Amino acid sequence: MTHTHTHTHTHTHTHTQARLKPFVWSVCSLKHLSNVISKLKNKSQAPEPLWSRGLCTWCPQNRHQDLKVLKSTNKRPCCPPFTACKSLHLKISRFSAVQVLRRTGLLTSDPRLRDCVHQMRQATRDSTGPVLMDKKLFRRCVGNNIMLLTKAFRKKCIIPDFENFTYQINKLYESAQKQEGGLVADYIPQLAKFRPELWGVSLCTIDGQRYSVGDTKTPFCMQSCVKPLEYAIAVHELGSEHVHRFVGKEPSGLKFNKLSLNEEDKPHNPMVNAGAIVISSLIKVNREHLSVMEFLKSMAGTEYVGFSNATFQSERETGDRNFAIGYYLKEKKCFPDNADMIAALDFYFQLCSIEVTCESGSVMAATLANGGICPITGDRVLSAEAVRNTLSLMHSCGMYDFSGQFAFHVSAFGLLTRYVILLPSLKLVLALFFLGGPSCKIWSFWRRELVSYFNFHNYDNLRHFTKKHDPRRRTDDDPNKLVVNLMFAAYSGDVSALRRFALSDVDMEQRDYDFRTALHIAAAKGHEEAVFFLTEICKVNPYIKDRWGNTPLDDALQFGHDAVVAVLQKYQCKFTSSTSSTEEQKTSLDSMKSTL
Repeated sequence: MTHTHTHTHTHTHTHTQARLKPFVWSVCSLKHLSNVISKLKNKSQAPEPLWSRGLCTWCPQNRHQDLKVLKSTNKRPCCPPFTACKSLHLKISRFSAVQVLRRTGLLTSDPRLRDCVHQMRQATRDSTGPVLMDKKLFRRCVGNNIMLLTKAFRKKCIIPDFENFTYQINKLYESAQKQEGGLVADYIPQLAKFRPELWGVSLCTIDGQRYSVGDTKTPFCMQSCVKPLEYAIAVHELGSEHVHRFVGKEPSGLKFNKLSLNEEDKPHNPMVNAGAIVISSLIKVNREHLSVMEFLKSMAGTEYVGFSNATFQSERETGDRNFAIGYYLKEKKCFPDNADMIAALDFYFQLCSIEVTCESGSVMAATLANGGICPITGDRVLSAEAVRNTLSLMHSCGMYDFSGQFAFHVSAFGLLTRYVILLPSLKLVLALFFLGGPSCKIWSFWRRELVSYFNFHNYDNLRHFTKKHDPRRRTDDDPNKLVVNLMFAAYSGDVSALRRFALSDVDMEQRDYDFRTALHIAAAKGHEEAVFFLTEICKVNPYIKDRWGNTPLDDALQFGHDAVVAVLQKYQCKFTSSTSSTEEQKTSLDSMKSTL
């Protein structure tokens, strides 16, 4: 832009600039914010201005183009970089920063971001206008959480494209919401009052990425969802060997409240009522109700965990079947010696009456999925042994007499009533918590929708299920990692690996920190086949020089690889600048694909 053009532009917009205060041009995106965070993390990269790629800029000198033109063309302001222009003030909106953060799956309520959020609020609490942060303030706010924020903005979490993933969850949620079948549980009068129209889904990953849709803040009693948690607590406190002296490990194939024991006169597993009552007696001896509540709050990352006294009273008044099971267990001497059967039943009713929301329940489930470590606090709550045993029993027994069907169609770890779903398939570990009146919505959401769209079945093979999507897959591979892998393939003479890179449209001429190409490395190591592949098939430029001014031929001569020298000399004779054009590289790769 010339000086004359700038002068004309200034006079043309005199009235506009007089009416408008110096503006803030926001270009908030994950990529831009990631660049800022990364450079704040590594201050040694100071020669390039931290904010030159711009989250937001403000220039009162009227040297910018019109704001509408900038937005429509997606161009950055023509102003010099921050370090070169002392009059340029760069700021970012606090609201925009929070919005970008949420797109990664991290919430401002995350305990790990407490310092960052507190710093932002403290720094901007006295502001009367739009809350804006300059570079210095932004650095101070994010300094204590730089590792977590860098991981999130670089899309290194377990679900990199979290925004697209939640978009698909919303579509599946709306599709399942149309289901009207099923009945509300009425085996307890208090549960029969539950509103059947409530429908919510919350998810939490092992990295603490969270998303909720629907009625996820409505408290409800855990009921049978507490069974795996109390079993995990018992194993954590007493050990697996001691616990399984009193309960078995096998599916019963019977209804959850059946008066039935295995051949050893023990409850079949901790997920049926008989097993849960025995587990309650084991915990009762060592812990009180309030202590268990604190334990569950630790699993929920200090989020909502309450208690419904009305449900507890309703459980006691109508628990004839459970009392019958208790007396049957007492007759068969299933309780520990110092246990009180009535107290154990009372404690079991209390545990079933503990309240959570979908959001807090998803964090509790994610703690199980994360090996006993709460994903949003980083605290270890359960031992590895307790988590392993709990997940195993949830998979085989968690759905009672429906466990086989659920494992066949969904192959996840589930539990009836409110449904807690854990997905430790491969390296994706995702915990979902559902609130639904009629369970048909949940079954439709899983069997017909989620498992059909994503590869959440334990035995899905994407090589043969090409229509399924893997939310863990990264679309933006780390370029540094790609260069390292390419150079290592050339170093080891791995032609198969080089062929895979070429078929994946990788730039075979990219250089490392010494400006060496893969051809330099292969020539220096004397790998004739690799050199032939890089030259004759990939058409790599043989005249590229490294930081010392050496070509691949110079390296081959220096290390005395005569066969490689012959290949390179022959290739240089017929090499022209046109052979490295994009069109000919494409033709060469297409011919290679046809021969393979």
